[in-house]
Amino acid sequence: MKAKSKARSAARLAAVQALYQYAMEETPLPRLLDEFHRHRLGAEIEGDQYAEAEQAFFDSVVEGVIARYEEIDVLIEGKLSETWSIERLDKTMLQILRCGTWELLARADVPTAAAISEYVDVAHAFFDKREAKFVNAVLDAVAKDVRS
Repeated sequence: MKAKSKARSAARLAAVQALYQYAMEETPLPRLLDEFHRHRLGAEIEGDQYAEAEQAFFDSVVEGVIARYEEIDVLIEGKLSETWSIERLDKTMLQILRCGTWELLARADVPTAAAISEYVDVAHAFFDKREAKFVNAVLDAVAKDVRS
C-alpha cells in the first residue's frame, strides 16, 4: 500500500474515532481536532503504534461530517429498512456510515469503490463480517443516489 493511501486510511479511522468522541462528549471541534493532532495521529497509544495519518484529510472528514450532519443522516436513514432508525444504530457504526456518506457526497476526487471499500475496512476494525457487509450495502445505496 502506498504511503499516501496508508495515511488516508489512518485518517479515515481516526475521523471515525474523533466523531465518536464528539458525539459522546460534545468536545468543541477546535479542541477535538487539536487533541487528535497532538496525541492520536501517528502516536503510540497503550502499546499500539498508530499509522501516520494525512492530517488535512482527517480534518476535512471530521469538519465535513459535522457541517452536514442533517443532510448525511437523512441519506443514511433513507437506506435503512423501515423497522430501523438512525437512533438504533450502534454509535461507532453511525460514525462509519456518516464518514463514508460524507466522502461520497463531498470528495468527487475519491473513486466510489475506494471510498466504500475504505469504510468497509474501518468497519472490520470494530465489527464482524455481517456488520461490514451492512456498511457496504448502505454506502453502495447512498453512492447510487449521490454519484451518477
